[in-house]
Amino acid sequence: MASWSEFAAAEPELAAAVRALLQQYGPGMGYLATVRADGGPRVHPVSPVITDEGLYCFVVSSAKRRDLERDGRYALHSYPPEESDDEAYVTGHARPVTDPAVINRLAEALHASPMVDWRLFEFDIATAMLRRHGPAGALPLAMTLRYPPITRSWRDPAAELGRPLVAAARA
Repeated sequence: MASWSEFAAAEPELAAAVRALLQQYGPGMGYLATVRADGGPRVHPVSPVITDEGLYCFVVSSAKRRDLERDGRYALHSYPPEESDDEAYVTGHARPVTDPAVINRLAEALHASPMVDWRLFEFDIATAMLRRHGPAGALPLAMTLRYPPITRSWRDPAAELGRPLVAAARA
């Protein structure tokens, strides 16, 4: 799977649009879906952090953190904007960050309290999707041929070709 920086280099316009939707309210905001131990989905709001290098999230001690530690598969979906039904999501694999320099730099920049039991995860990108609904919104009855929804998507070509995953190589 690709890092955020690899995804952004491959699809700069799509990455910028996904980033804009995830950060539309200032700090990152999105819905994180993880896989429970029984295989079912779990969804929680989170505050993702996007830098030029990566897509990260501080995750406190919780069921979603245990999900990520056990099975790193995730989907991250943007909050809906107030003025439209536009949406973005990314999927992939999350892994704990172990590099103290990265952890300290992000913790300091984002004022992550040392008094809280959090862990920093980096989210690799397998797929990304952006959907613009236009002025009619997402309601099927409101859609018109004049303003059809526009969908852009990206899939990590390394994953499609069956090459070893970048995330596995980094582990």
